[in-house]
Amino acid sequence: MHDEYRILCNMIPEAVCALHFSNPLELLVATVLSAQTTDKRVNSVTGELFATYPDAEDYANANIEDIERIIRPLGFYHAKAKHLIGLGQALSERFDSEVPHTMEELVTLPGVGRKTANVVLGNAFGIPGFPVDTHVTRVTGRLRWRTDWNTRHPDPVKIEKAICACFPPEEWTNLSHRLILFGRATCHARKPDCANCPLADTCPSVSI
Repeated sequence: MHDEYRILCNMIPEAVCALHFSNPLELLVATVLSAQTTDKRVNSVTGELFATYPDAEDYANANIEDIERIIRPLGFYHAKAKHLIGLGQALSERFDSEVPHTMEELVTLPGVGRKTANVVLGNAFGIPGFPVDTHVTRVTGRLRWRTDWNTRHPDPVKIEKAICACFPPEEWTNLSHRLILFGRATCHARKPDCANCPLADTCPSVSI
C-alpha cells in the first residue's frame, strides 16, 4: 500500500482540490453542489453564484428561483437550491454566519454529510480529513487496500476508518486528492487504463 502510494505521489506531486473557492463558505457551497455532478461543472456556475451570494445571510434571504437559475446546469437544482438556503439560514442562526470547523457541527447543516465535512475540514481549515467518494471507493477496492474490497455496497465510513488507520493524519487530505485524481485520469470506472497505469505491476485487479 505505502509503496503504491509513493508511486502516486510521484505521479501526482501536487494534490489540490479541484473545486474553485477562496474561503470556507465558498468551499462548503461548492462541495454541496458537487453531489451527482463533476467538479468542472460546479466550477462553471460558482463564479456567478459566489458573486451574487458572498455571505451566509445572502443565501438565507435568497429567492430560491434565482439560485435555481444559476445552478440549473448541475442537475438536482431544486433540492440543491433548498440546501443552500437552508445552509445559509443554519449558519446565520446557529454559527454567527461562520462555517464551523468540527465534523460534529458540519454534519448538522443541510446537505452536508461526512464526505462534504471532510472536504471542508481538510481544504478550508487544514484539519485532517479523508473524503470518500466514488473514485476513492473504486481505487482502494481495486488495489485491495481494504478487506471489504469485494463488498457490493461498501460503507464509506468503514472505508474512511480503514484507510486512515494506515496513514498519518497529515496525509489524509492529500491521499484522498491523489486517489480521486488517479481515479479520474487512469483508474476509470468502466475501462481502467491498466496499460498505462504506474501501479500495474502490483495491482491485483490489473487487466492487460
